[in-house]
Amino acid sequence: MANPIDDIARQARQGSVASIIQILNDELAQVGVRARAVFADGVLQLLCEAATPQLLEQSSLVDGVREILERISPHNIRRVNINSRLVREHQLLWLEEISRDPENQLLWSQEIKLRKPNLFKRLATAHHERQALSGKRALPRMAVPRSMQQPRQFQRGIVGGISLTVLLLAAAAAIHKGLNSQVPNSTQATTQAVATGAPSEAKPALKISKETVNSAVDSFAQAVRVAEQAATEGKTAQSREDWLVVAAKWQQASDLMAAVPSKHPRYTTAVNRTALYRQNSDKAQQEAQNK
Repeated sequence: MANPIDDIARQARQGSVASIIQILNDELAQVGVRARAVFADGVLQLLCEAATPQLLEQSSLVDGVREILERISPHNIRRVNINSRLVREHQLLWLEEISRDPENQLLWSQEIKLRKPNLFKRLATAHHERQALSGKRALPRMAVPRSMQQPRQFQRGIVGGISLTVLLLAAAAAIHKGLNSQVPNSTQATTQAVATGAPSEAKPALKISKETVNSAVDSFAQAVRVAEQAATEGKTAQSREDWLVVAAKWQQASDLMAAVPSKHPRYTTAVNRTALYRQNSDKAQQEAQNK
């Protein structure tokens, strides 16, 4: 069975926000700082909270967070916006609040860019993860007698030739079909535009609107998926590490719900679930402390 700590580190390298937050909280707890995060628009929005401003001294906290994140080296995360404020237990929609009024909500905010690890480190990390996933070495291959190599090579040559011929025929058919369909489609589109008098630029605007709606729906749906994972893992959690993973996932689900905009059709549900998921995260953290 894989070590839970190694599994959390692997998930954090793959870009799991829940795992990243768990690692950050484990290390920042030593200096009295608690972290929350949401990944939005290509930026990891990180909120650091503490009881006093002295614990949130900007230069030392930024350096510490940078060192931890660069050690993790999460995939597809290079920009990190670090926000700091005094701890507020009952404010759930923190990302919306600090975006609306950053001057009164935050002590300071600073965006950093993570440096990529060198090539050798990336290769070593990838090799270590492959070994951890496999769990055992593959059996050595037996050498093929030379008497069997030539017939197999001949068979591979025949199969390869047939495959290449089929691919060429399929490509030719696709090109022919595409050429035949372009003229009717273009003619039909031109006829419709002339008949209605509508400009051809109307469709991109509709597409952008749909993408915006889909983005909001995805935020709500992603929160539900993460919450379902947390609920499932909470049924089998036993060790402190298990409960920390569950707590981090409930926190991630809560933050995702908090990021749902007020114009979303299920905004009221999102607000209620933000509070519920945060309570579940606190309960899981209590379970972890009792282990």
